[in-house]
Amino acid sequence: MTHSAAPALLGNAPARVVVDLDAIADNANEMTRRAEGASVLGVVKGDAYGHGLVPSARAAVSGGATWLGVAQLAEAMTLRRAAAEGAGDLDVPVLSWLHAPGSPFADAIEARIDLGAPSVGELDGIAAAARRVGRRARVHLKVDTGLARNGAYGDDWPRLVEAAKAAQATGDVEVVGLMTHFVRADEPGHPENTAQIERFTSAATDCESAGFELEVRHMSNSPATFFLPEARFDLVRPGLALYGLSPAPDLATSEELTLRPAMSITANVTVTKRVPAGQGVSYGHTYTTPRETTLADIPVGYADGVPRAASNVGPLLVAGARTTIAGRVCMDQIVTDAGDAAVAAGDEVVLFGRASDGTQGPSAQDWADAAGTISYEIVTRMSTRLPRVYTGSLAKELGL
Repeated sequence: MTHSAAPALLGNAPARVVVDLDAIADNANEMTRRAEGASVLGVVKGDAYGHGLVPSARAAVSGGATWLGVAQLAEAMTLRRAAAEGAGDLDVPVLSWLHAPGSPFADAIEARIDLGAPSVGELDGIAAAARRVGRRARVHLKVDTGLARNGAYGDDWPRLVEAAKAAQATGDVEVVGLMTHFVRADEPGHPENTAQIERFTSAATDCESAGFELEVRHMSNSPATFFLPEARFDLVRPGLALYGLSPAPDLATSEELTLRPAMSITANVTVTKRVPAGQGVSYGHTYTTPRETTLADIPVGYADGVPRAASNVGPLLVAGARTTIAGRVCMDQIVTDAGDAAVAAGDEVVLFGRASDGTQGPSAQDWADAAGTISYEIVTRMSTRLPRVYTGSLAKELGL
């Protein structure tokens, strides 16, 4: 692992996202072990939860994922292009499951992308595109088992099955999968989980009765993969766990789940100043220095993804010492009260993850707790203004 190379690699970049690809591969391997025979679909939607789509997907496949999944067709097409342009390891089944009306289904079908179908209208659009390109579309029917989000619900479900049966009979589609999503998988004892599994099993029976030969039935996200073994079926879809974060921190930490967080956010102090007691800091002076102290300015803000809700509470590691944000988060900057510590311009700051010398800083979960949100949001919101630097032996192997 080469975290220490990040500042040098990025020259004058004021802040950066450092991603350990070995950690992602190790986490994928752990999810493969936990799946106990089910295949693993690595969820790399949202630019791989902010970690970088193609490098993270390659790491997931290296660790044992045999499928990849995204929410949007643009990301699926990016994976297919990467595979065609030299990343042959990405030539695995890719599933895309959230599509707006008018989505380019024809391009997706030609690119051999599996498509989620939650409604008769969307299925009709997929079938029409398949006829235009002369290639059968691979479809995963989506049944709503309780989330009340995307998927066929109530009487719409049998109508979707009948429409799919007709489209398969004409050769336009092949129904290869059935999928749904949990409401409370991070509450494994909740009765809604059992109810959803029962509804999903019933939907699978409907598919069998319609003559569909399903390759995969899948409903398990990260927490379900860990805590609901009866829901693993043929394929599991871990997302957050791939990136080393606990999907149920109230039940188990990342370490307890044998996961390694892959992302670190680091920056360098731009300027320090000595100020007297009573000095207000940042917009609105919501923080006032309680004594004579040193303030350190850090060049990262909400334009980079730092939540403004972390004003006055966001944890930091500055030159090896734990501090917090002092005052409001600005668009491009935050300030910390370093006290009497010997902090100077250029010193390393860790928002979360590890310092270049391996010292553990705050965690993404620490930031989630401070900002009143979830770790999913913390890592995913880190903007593309922060360059990604990839570390570890796999990064070297991939030439990153």
